[in-house]
Amino acid sequence: MRLTKHATSVGERWALDGRYLSADFRLTDLLKLSQDEIFAQLAGAVIGDSADSPLLPPIEATQEVWACGVTYLRSRDARQAESNVADVYERVYDADRPEVFFKSLGWRVRGHGQTVRIRADSSWDVPEPELTLVVNAHQEIIGYCVGNDMSSRSIEGENPLYLPQAKTYRGACALGPALVLGRELMLRTLPIGLTIIRQGDVVFNGATHVNKMKRESAELVTWLCRELDFPEGVFLMTGTGLVPDDSFTLQSGDHITITIGDLRLENMVSPPAMHTHLPSR
Repeated sequence: MRLTKHATSVGERWALDGRYLSADFRLTDLLKLSQDEIFAQLAGAVIGDSADSPLLPPIEATQEVWACGVTYLRSRDARQAESNVADVYERVYDADRPEVFFKSLGWRVRGHGQTVRIRADSSWDVPEPELTLVVNAHQEIIGYCVGNDMSSRSIEGENPLYLPQAKTYRGACALGPALVLGRELMLRTLPIGLTIIRQGDVVFNGATHVNKMKRESAELVTWLCRELDFPEGVFLMTGTGLVPDDSFTLQSGDHITITIGDLRLENMVSPPAMHTHLPSR
């Protein structure tokens, strides 16, 4: 089963396997249910015309996106290379407790075909392709989608306490193009790819696999929900195993394509917005 969200002439509409659901369908209502109730409801859903309008991010405005860091060896190595306190990342990679941080609210998320951004005050920026879990209010993984955890490596590398600024800003999170839903998701079998095209030329092309992630998806969900409730469900990015070389940084106009399994999320990098310098003290 696949859920997509669309921009229509009468407002936002969700679709199931390419056909519109009723106009009052909301993902927030669906994710309040248990896994069994979710798939029973979808199996009995009344579907309408073919969904042929533009895609929107497959998330509701009030839902939250969280993320995990340093779950792949490549991510640990990249963070050590960028940071003046590299041992922080080795410690979290080897620790029982994972790195978990808030990424975005749904209304800030960009979708397939929409633009993402790099910060005007950052000199080293990368996309981070991540398997993103769809979790219901009962802490059950009921689906996944592609996630792009845009990151300002120069800011995080200067000081790990700057992580919120490096990870959370306008245009820093993209999800899509669809939510793949299922009772038994073969998450460890999924390949991940990242391609970046600049002025018609491929400037980065890489691949990895979810089975290279050190932690299990269910383990990450357990840590996220240990002291938090998500009555409308939650999206959880699971970390990246693909990081471009240290010499690479995104530029305005770059075209980013992330594939996970047969899902394909594409975004263009828009120019950074001008920022106002604070007065010196």
